[in-house]
Amino acid sequence: MPPSAPQVTEIAPELYRISVFVPEFQLQFNHFLVKDEQPLLFHTGLRQLFPLVRQGVASVIDPASLAYIGFSHFESDECGALNQWLAEAPAAVPVFSDTGVLVNLSDFSDREPRPLAHGDLLETGRFRFRLQRTPHLPHGWDACVLFEETERTLLCSDLFHQNGDVEPLTRSDVVERARAALREYQTGVLAEYMPYTRLTGRVLEQLAALDPATLAIMHGSSFTGDCAAALRDYGEVMKEVFGTAEDPPGAS
Repeated sequence: MPPSAPQVTEIAPELYRISVFVPEFQLQFNHFLVKDEQPLLFHTGLRQLFPLVRQGVASVIDPASLAYIGFSHFESDECGALNQWLAEAPAAVPVFSDTGVLVNLSDFSDREPRPLAHGDLLETGRFRFRLQRTPHLPHGWDACVLFEETERTLLCSDLFHQNGDVEPLTRSDVVERARAALREYQTGVLAEYMPYTRLTGRVLEQLAALDPATLAIMHGSSFTGDCAAALRDYGEVMKEVFGTAEDPPGAS
């Protein structure tokens, strides 16, 4: 079966979840559009999904008006369509962690990217996004997330990954759904889907301390409610599923 038509839902003020369900993988691919003076797209999507994601963006704003394009880590569903978006939006600037720009984006991107260090601020007008470096969470040493300080939304990438075609936003427990997905992946070729290291708990606690009001989740339902508790509970789930923490790659 082909991917679904994009479903567009406003999950927080002027934050739109553009979701494409791919039956082959039983997985939603969610992209987040911030409608503001300088619009931001977080997650470019896969190259093959570009026409569908573009259709979703175009239902909210003129895609050519994008000012910023960001993502969490260097992976095809995070940034595969970056250069297609740059061709579509002539003034858009790629934004990524300073590590990610150094090791990948400076070569991959057709336009010079803007590197952000931990704690750096990206303002789009009304909204203020603070970059949080999250090495090896969910994947890769370049990993980062964005926290929007005005509405307290955390763009958290693959954290809380859930399988299936689920509702756009929930107040129900996403932790149990995420537990089920991690357990399912542990039995197959994706057993190393997400590393669990001695850094994991500390990074999740730093995100919990931000006290988000909404978690904008890349795969599955986004969540509104006690997000700090959900982040701490998710750490316990990772510990349960993956077992003893190991040093992250490169640690001495």
